Amino acid sequence: MSASATVLEDGSVLSRTDRFFFRMESFLNLAGGMAIFLLVMLATINVLGRWLFSSPISGYVDWVEQAMAFIAFLGIAYTQRQGGHIRMDILVGQLHGRFLWFTELLTTCIMFVVTLVLIYGSYLHFWRAYSIGDSSLDINLPTWPAKLVVPVALTILALRFALQIWGYFRAVRQGGHEPVAVPLIETAAQVAAKEAESVSGHDGQENGK
Repeated sequence: MSASATVLEDGSVLSRTDRFFFRMESFLNLAGGMAIFLLVMLATINVLGRWLFSSPISGYVDWVEQAMAFIAFLGIAYTQRQGGHIRMDILVGQLHGRFLWFTELLTTCIMFVVTLVLIYGSYLHFWRAYSIGDSSLDINLPTWPAKLVVPVALTILALRFALQIWGYFRAVRQGGHEPVAVPLIETAAQVAAKEAESVSGHDGQENGK
């Protein structure tokens, strides 16, 4: 599964916290999108400068390398909240009720621990680069800002995992088929129906103009 899943809401503290946190994740995702846009603009200027004036942007490769961290990590928590990361749910998709939520709770706890380890390692990597004044090879850009993005983004992801652990634990305790603040597993038919509805709605708006 890789498509955006449904996340239900209600008036509970969990759901309100989820919505508040989702606004921050959406902002970071937007920042990642802006990084992509700026990188495309930089590439365009670099190509035009090389073609028209035989003068490409100095340190272009260095800027691209630094931008990769922003592009790759700023949207990671947003994607987790939306259930957009690629996963194999052939077996999990056959489970229902408490068995399903317990499985999701277990796997989310494992990923939470793995993320904490990655935060620790990436922070040490950032601190080492900051301490020694590490820089890029061409124009000597400091590398620590890009390396700092990684533990920061992973910390946001860890907080998202903590919220989902709360949601799955609540679902295990209460049972039911529609827990809040967690992405619901959808069948291929449901995903296809949502995509068709989205496309048909877009076409309908165009035809109405």
